[in-house]
Amino acid sequence: MMKTVPGVLLPSPWHKTPKILECPKTILVPPGMESNARTFLNKGKIYISKSSPQCVLDAYSYQFKEDFSLFLRSRSEEIVGGGRMVLSFMGRTSSDPTTEESCYQWELLATALMCMVSQGLIEEEKVDSFNAPYYAPCPEELKVEIEKEGSFSLEGLEAFPVAWDGDAVEADYLQYTTVVELSRVRGQRVAKTIRAVVESMLETHFGTHILDDLFRIYQDLVADYLSNTSTTYINLVISLIRRE
Repeated sequence: MMKTVPGVLLPSPWHKTPKILECPKTILVPPGMESNARTFLNKGKIYISKSSPQCVLDAYSYQFKEDFSLFLRSRSEEIVGGGRMVLSFMGRTSSDPTTEESCYQWELLATALMCMVSQGLIEEEKVDSFNAPYYAPCPEELKVEIEKEGSFSLEGLEAFPVAWDGDAVEADYLQYTTVVELSRVRGQRVAKTIRAVVESMLETHFGTHILDDLFRIYQDLVADYLSNTSTTYINLVISLIRRE
C-alpha cells in the first residue's frame, strides 16, 4: 500500500511515471475569508465556531470539497487501476462542524488571541482578518466527494479518537499528585503540539513578537479546559482503490 499526502509522491508498484499533476503548494482559506477581505465574516474567531454565521460554515465546506476533489483527481493521474492509497487526517464523527471534537482547539486559540486584544497587545482587526486554512471533515463528506469525483472506490474508513495530549504514557504523569498540576502539564504538552503546527501561519499574520505570550495564555486555557473535560481529536483513516 502507499500512504500519501498532497504534493508528496512515494514509490509504489501502482505508481505511474509518465504524467504527474501537482496539487497547489499554497493552502487556501475559504473564498471571501482572506486576510484582505473587505468584510470580516467571522469576527473574534479564527475557525468554525458555535457563534460563526452559516456563511462561514458553508465557505469552509465549499473550500474542502474543491481541495479534496483536486487532490483525488491529481492522485488518480499517478496511480494505475487497482492501485491503493491510504489517507490519514484530522476529522470529526458528527455531521455538525461546530462540535468540540473538530474545532475547540481553535476556539481556545481564538480566546487567547482575544485576551491579547483586551490587553492592547494585538489589534482586534488582526484577529478578525485571520482564518485558519484547516478543515476537519466528517465521514459522510468524504464518501460524497470520493463518489462524486469518481476516480477511486472507498475500500474502508475508520475513525480513531486521540487524546489532546497524544495519549501520553500514564507513567509520565505519575509524579503529579493533583488534578491542577496534571492539567498544567497536559496544557503545556498540547500548547507545544499546536504551536508546532500553526506557528508559521500565525507568525506571518501577527508577527513573531506575540508568540511566546500567546502560547502561555493558550496553555493556561487548555489546562483549565482539560481539568474539567475529557476530550479527543478524531483521526480519520481511509483506504481507496483506483478504479480501472
